Amino acid sequence: MAQEQVDVLILGSGPAGYTAAIYAARAGLKPMMYQGGQPGGQLTITTDVENFPGYPEGIQGPEMMEDFRKQAERFGLDNRYGMATKVDFSTPGAHKVTIDDTIEITAKTVIIATGASAKWLGLENETRLRMNAGGVSACAVCDGFFFRKQDVAIVGAGDTACEEAHYLSKLCNKVYMLVRRDEFRASQIMQNRVKNTPNIEILFNTETLEVLGEDGVTGARLKNTKNNEETTIDVTGFFVAIGHQPNTQIFADYLTLDEAGYIETEKGSSRTNIEGVFACGDAQDKIYRQAVTAAGSGCMAALDAERYLAAQGLH
Repeated sequence: MAQEQVDVLILGSGPAGYTAAIYAARAGLKPMMYQGGQPGGQLTITTDVENFPGYPEGIQGPEMMEDFRKQAERFGLDNRYGMATKVDFSTPGAHKVTIDDTIEITAKTVIIATGASAKWLGLENETRLRMNAGGVSACAVCDGFFFRKQDVAIVGAGDTACEEAHYLSKLCNKVYMLVRRDEFRASQIMQNRVKNTPNIEILFNTETLEVLGEDGVTGARLKNTKNNEETTIDVTGFFVAIGHQPNTQIFADYLTLDEAGYIETEKGSSRTNIEGVFACGDAQDKIYRQAVTAAGSGCMAALDAERYLAAQGLH
């Protein structure tokens, strides 16, 4: 197996990873990045981005990530395709990460920016419309603005679903909330918030059979799970809020994860429970999950890594 050594190894290439790379490279740390299974992160499957500062006319997600990549490489990022398949964080200052089962990198510091993946219903048309910017989204805060004064649907029963439904209710004409069971999983305060919002209609015992539309969402075909009755609703936006899965399982033997699998970091920092290993972006953030907050935490991780290396006399 080929072996290499590096001061800073960054795993993942979304806004968090690339921002960490920019800061680390400008500090002269010569970072190496492996882009992971989805180079550019979730923004590469996002179309219009209008809420990232510095783009007054908005920008396409893939184009923005290309800007991030170019900026990081301008400062000397060693940017590579590949995915971490095994880690050994047992030796401080010499953390081992295996890439694609073929290369072993020994790193003085590791910055984890592997992100999280939205959970989807798995419907054929849902996938097609999502991939083709047809009105299917897993982020109301990101995309709700595009559906102002329109009717939309959101699937989910937890706190996040309730929060996003309430957010959409301020922008949209009507919000159908599709709940599979006969009750919410959300906290009582969040339940009350959606129940007391006039333009949110909650449909309990409801399963989505199909998202309708060719070039964009035109509706959804639903089934009542109690009486099997099928109905159709007319909507132009379809939001899925059934959770995210952080891409962190490979680190579970070494890092402290919360009950949902997110990496736990020290409050106010990117430090994990392992010395010299730092986490940023959606791999450790289950609350905000925005490109701008991911970028900010990437900055934190690079600064934390730089200070760690200086304090340990490793750079």
